[in-house]
Amino acid sequence: MNAPLHPANPRPGLRILFVCGSINQTTQMHQVARELPEHEHAFTPYYCDGLLERVRRSGVADFTVAGEKLAGRCFNYLRRERLDVDYRGRRGPYDLVVSCSDLVVQGNLRGTPLVVVQEGILDPEGWEYRLWRRIPFLPRWIAGTATTGLSLAYERLCAASEGYRDHFVARGVPRERVAVTGIPNFDDCRRYLRNEFPHRGYVLVCTSDARETLKRDDRPAFLRRAIEIAAGRPLVFKLHPNENEERATVEIRAMAPQALVFARGSAEEMIANCDVLVTQYSSTVFVGLALGKECHSHWDLEALRRLMPVQNGCAARNVARVCREVLVESPARQKVAPAPPGFAFPEAEAS
Repeated sequence: MNAPLHPANPRPGLRILFVCGSINQTTQMHQVARELPEHEHAFTPYYCDGLLERVRRSGVADFTVAGEKLAGRCFNYLRRERLDVDYRGRRGPYDLVVSCSDLVVQGNLRGTPLVVVQEGILDPEGWEYRLWRRIPFLPRWIAGTATTGLSLAYERLCAASEGYRDHFVARGVPRERVAVTGIPNFDDCRRYLRNEFPHRGYVLVCTSDARETLKRDDRPAFLRRAIEIAAGRPLVFKLHPNENEERATVEIRAMAPQALVFARGSAEEMIANCDVLVTQYSSTVFVGLALGKECHSHWDLEALRRLMPVQNGCAARNVARVCREVLVESPARQKVAPAPPGFAFPEAEAS
């Protein structure tokens, strides 16, 4: 069993930087911050430095959380919520960093106590992951989220479940560094049963952004499989937020012309109202499993049940407790230094 989370009482008024990413990651960071009202908060969209920052500026990384599209969505969320934005942590020093990912540990954060919060389901361990294991000086991000937790640059990794704790430990993460907290957007899936989505009794298909993130995706085969599972029942498609909406819609219309296609809206509420959920590698399968839906996934469903986030309804509070523990145990050894000037973050809504 994971060691129980015990209360800690660092002095109030410490400065915490929250490194956000996708909207899912950003809303999770926001929920954790709400549970730390005694401290000062600042938020930044995900960012890179060094060579990776030059690559990002070239547009090659636009499909990632550091790209203009997703970073722009993050920035607009932070602005709408009237949160204090400190892009790249320029207004440091900070006493603690809470990040949505450790695939990249930014240079100006190294040496400051770091808490990493698992976002959701991890990428499959494909050839990229095996290559990184053989040549570990390659960047972790080449394997996507399959290498989550393997930087070991943090004080604590907040995991979704006991199953994921075992997963991380099996890959070399010290057991004492993993706290099973649950993850905020997946810790109370029953709340999605209360919704105003107008449709009921359909087969829901949640697509992925595999092609946008340079992974293999046989979309025609996936669509044929979804149509086969539906067996004449109504079909509803929810597109991934990072997906090429126009291309995906054209493909669906060609094979399932009567299907409803949604690019926006709450996938979780759509899952709550469906009879059957069909996914690829999406975290949304956890919502379907938690709500007792018939689920189809590229993952083995028994493995997913072992990994499923704990339904404790208090994940953000648990992560905040871990943050307090780290602030007590690991006072900042080196605080966040100002980033070099010369990058102006876009103010306009990302397209």
